[in-house]
Amino acid sequence: MMELKKIVEELNLKVITGSSNLDKDISGGYASDLMSDVMANSKKDNIWITLQTHQNIVAVAILKELGGIIIVNGRKLEEETLKKAKKENIPILVTDLPTFEIVGRLYRLGITGMM
Repeated sequence: MMELKKIVEELNLKVITGSSNLDKDISGGYASDLMSDVMANSKKDNIWITLQTHQNIVAVAILKELGGIIIVNGRKLEEETLKKAKKENIPILVTDLPTFEIVGRLYRLGITGMM
């Protein structure tokens, strides 16, 4: 496990929402752009890596009790997503890196998909 704040620092992630909720311990990671896949296979306290930016990502994060969401490729969040994430205090982080690269860096930090 690793504290989300340390992941943000180590990977130079930009915190968009949920900055007061970075003390969570992250148990593992899950990378997918399909909501149904994330709902079926992610675990509580995972960090989710995706390129999706619509408000449903917040609903999935709440449902699965995820530790946070990393948006890849420097994508911009939709306004409704920002509002919902702020209201729910869900950490959303952004990187300019592609999914493959950020997953590799998370793995090097000890964050794996095997819980």
